[in-house]
Amino acid sequence: MWDPVTPYRLHVLCQGWHYLCYDWHWTTHRSLGDNSSDLANVAVIDGNKVLVTVFRQTVIPPPMCTYYLLLPHPVNQVMFSAHSKKSNDLAVLDASNQVSIYKCGDSVSMDPTVKLGAVGGSGFKVPLRTPHLEKRYTIQFENGEDQEVNPLKLTLLTWIEENSFLAVSHSQVSPRSAVHRLTIASSEVAEEQGQLTLSSSVTVEGIIITLCCSSKTKSVALQLADGQILKCLWESPSLAVEPWKSPGGFPVRFPYPCIQTELAVIGGEECVLGLTDRCRFFISDTEVASDITSFTLYDEFLLLTTHSHTCLCFSLRDTSLKTLQASLCSSHVANGEVLRKVERGSRIVTVMPQDTKLILQMPRGNLEVVHHRALVLAQIRKWLDKLMFKEAFECMRKLRINLNLIHDHNPKVFLENVETFVRQIDSVNHINLFFTELKEEDVTKTMYPPPLSSSAHLSMDPAKKNLDIICDAMRTAMESINPHKYCLSILTSHVKKSTPELEIVLQKVHELQENGSSVPDAVSAEEALKYLLLLVDVNELYDYSLGTYNFNLVIMVAEKSQKDPKEYLPFLNTLKKMETNYQRYTIDKYLKRYAKAIVHLSKCGLQYFQECLNLIKDKNLYKEALKLYLPNSQQHKAICLAYGEHLIQEHQHETAGLVFARSGAYREALSAFLTCGSWQQALCVATQLHLSKDQVADLSRTLAGKLVEQRRYNEAAIVLEQYAQDYEEAVLLLLEGTAWEEALRLVYKYNRLDIIETNIKPSILEAQKNYLAFLDAQTTTFSRHKKRLLVVRELKEQAQQLNPDCEVPCDQESDLFSETSSVVSGSEMSGKYSHSNSRISARSSKNRRKAERKKHSLKEGSPLEDLALLEALHEVIQSIEKLKDEVHRILKALFLFEFNERGKELQKAFEGTLQLMESSLPEIWTLTYQQNSAIPVLGPGSTANSIMAFYHQQKTSVPVFDAELFIPPKIDRRTQWKLSLLE
Repeated sequence: MWDPVTPYRLHVLCQGWHYLCYDWHWTTHRSLGDNSSDLANVAVIDGNKVLVTVFRQTVIPPPMCTYYLLLPHPVNQVMFSAHSKKSNDLAVLDASNQVSIYKCGDSVSMDPTVKLGAVGGSGFKVPLRTPHLEKRYTIQFENGEDQEVNPLKLTLLTWIEENSFLAVSHSQVSPRSAVHRLTIASSEVAEEQGQLTLSSSVTVEGIIITLCCSSKTKSVALQLADGQILKCLWESPSLAVEPWKSPGGFPVRFPYPCIQTELAVIGGEECVLGLTDRCRFFISDTEVASDITSFTLYDEFLLLTTHSHTCLCFSLRDTSLKTLQASLCSSHVANGEVLRKVERGSRIVTVMPQDTKLILQMPRGNLEVVHHRALVLAQIRKWLDKLMFKEAFECMRKLRINLNLIHDHNPKVFLENVETFVRQIDSVNHINLFFTELKEEDVTKTMYPPPLSSSAHLSMDPAKKNLDIICDAMRTAMESINPHKYCLSILTSHVKKSTPELEIVLQKVHELQENGSSVPDAVSAEEALKYLLLLVDVNELYDYSLGTYNFNLVIMVAEKSQKDPKEYLPFLNTLKKMETNYQRYTIDKYLKRYAKAIVHLSKCGLQYFQECLNLIKDKNLYKEALKLYLPNSQQHKAICLAYGEHLIQEHQHETAGLVFARSGAYREALSAFLTCGSWQQALCVATQLHLSKDQVADLSRTLAGKLVEQRRYNEAAIVLEQYAQDYEEAVLLLLEGTAWEEALRLVYKYNRLDIIETNIKPSILEAQKNYLAFLDAQTTTFSRHKKRLLVVRELKEQAQQLNPDCEVPCDQESDLFSETSSVVSGSEMSGKYSHSNSRISARSSKNRRKAERKKHSLKEGSPLEDLALLEALHEVIQSIEKLKDEVHRILKALFLFEFNERGKELQKAFEGTLQLMESSLPEIWTLTYQQNSAIPVLGPGSTANSIMAFYHQQKTSVPVFDAELFIPPKIDRRTQWKLSLLE
């Protein structure tokens, strides 16, 4: 009787009071080949018939089939050969314990025991290869057992070699099983009688419920009813079994019995995969998923269907068990190649070897063929690696895979084999389709990233690929093969370039129109033009045809573009009446190609120069225009004058002066050089203008005034002394600029030693007093800010210790935070420095910039007082550092004029200020304070600690805009400013 609770369980009570219990489970008999010769056969048992469907040729659900095998007894089991080259051969075990072997050869003749199925009469595109019965063998049991007593004596028959089988039998008196090796008899008599002998057997404690064999590793795994996994050593002379052990050396045991087991190599280790009737999926003894409805292994892939109506496909190549386990356990799969939505209740039937088809069966029995993206891309990559471009292209075209992958998969290989690609595709329409899909994007980095385990091929340019190189390479290949046949594709290669070469395309069309061709597969000009109008906008093509200055071509394009003749004929007739150069100028101006337009207009004669100059000014074509006229011509000079005026309007006075000077417009050049303070050029131009001495002197005083405004005292002194002959004023400017040595040089040069007493010495002493006053003020400021900074830091530390959760507000006056933020704590609202957020958000841009300049307030108690103090201290140190050269010069001057005491006083004061600042650096810019202010690491490389540090910094630290304040200023100790003579 059948069990009322457990499905497919049969209870049998025999006459001798023997009790037998049988469990049946659904399994799929599929061929196990992995090459293109495998026909993807799937067999279904139907009484004494075996229904076989050849999925490589047709997809039909049972009970329909491609053909069926008719046997004399009911069929117990069907198995396909585990040998990859003979995967289409199958063996059938029937109830009489006979094994019938059917082998599939190249012959298409029908065996009497092989009948065409329900679709056999519909015909096939290729001859139907059906197997033929080679031999029917009877199993010879040991001790003369009567095999007819128990039709289910042998189970789990597996075809491991051409002449060898493995089978399992169960003891009826104890929970034991035996593994048998069945071998086709080698003797001629036994061969003629058709006998399978039990060459060896091994007994196993426990009931074997599954047996799986790997066609690649030749390993055999047995599963006992308690989940224990055993390895069957069948290649040895006598059968043996041993526990299957994990890489760590521990025996492998499934926590629950599995109804389906397979062998796979994961991370270099062979593992046993199992699936229970409750959808729990195990890899070795680890449960990796609990919602798997079916699974299968194909080549390097593991395919699974889930309760969430998805089909997952994982690559096992160079992966690890932990990675695979993590991917299966994750709630979602990020990679689009891995996951595919399927219909509810779908289960895997088989996978087409060396193809992209995955056969799924629905709960209602019908079959569906899907192309899983992972299988598709893997197969395409294999085809491309083998330079099988036609197969890859057809697959990508049918399944809508972006054709850029053909190039992007391996750009170097593709460009080296472009001619092979063209010859294999051999279709103008398909090549044009490839061109139209080309784009700068590298699809291997965006749409189809390669598996992590694969070696990624580098593109020619890491940022983007060059379409022009692809188009040129394709065009060269097509022109060498057959330029007439691939004419349209050649035109497409010009159009598809980054800068479309429409002029070249139109010229080729014009050549077709003029020359024609008697070649049978040549394209006419009308066809080519009609095709171009599909690729290019009609108005754009018309403009480009007009730019060729070929009116026959323009009319042909206009006619094909269905333009109204009233739109273009009057304009073309007007152009035909013009002189050639002026005609081309008019066309270029119409097309807004102004650089070309002035080239043609410059050839029309001097009467058109004013029109040309107006266009040059209007379109700012001065550089291009200067190349069209001789340097000494009046036209060249006129263009230079216009160019110089344009540069002055752009406030480029020095450049304008050079242009004026080059064209001989020296007065305009002098004015430009005066404006920008280029005194050398101005004086050179003045000489060319032949100015009088008085005029040169006036010019020199004007230049000196400009230079003084720019604090260029030395240069102003040179101008006054050499060109205005006013050395006294020059000395005064040098003293104002603290150039003591240069002032002394002029005094001694003109023998005016009285100036030393009247001007130089008083100036030096006055400068010494100013330096001392400045140093005293800076030292006082530095000490005060330093003291206040230490107090502010101590107050902040105390406040943080008293209330660690209190947020220290960053400068609310400074727009460093969002202006829409209006949440402040109660203590801030009641404090002395609370602010109105409505006022802040209503600031004008002018006030905002003003607030940004004043974001750090030195007022005691302001929110960012510590930052303001740091900034002020930083500025003081930098100002003192800049004084070293000036102090060194005045010390030399003081010593020279015997003001030793004044020099020592200044040197001592400056040294004291430097020492104070150097000693204060570690105290002000402490290491702890710098670390607390460090900018945290965010973004893709962030960690949990860095993110927490960032949010903590928002409370306790300063905005990243002020991070440079926490870097101590550098004091250059190598600068020699001291004068040893004053020590």
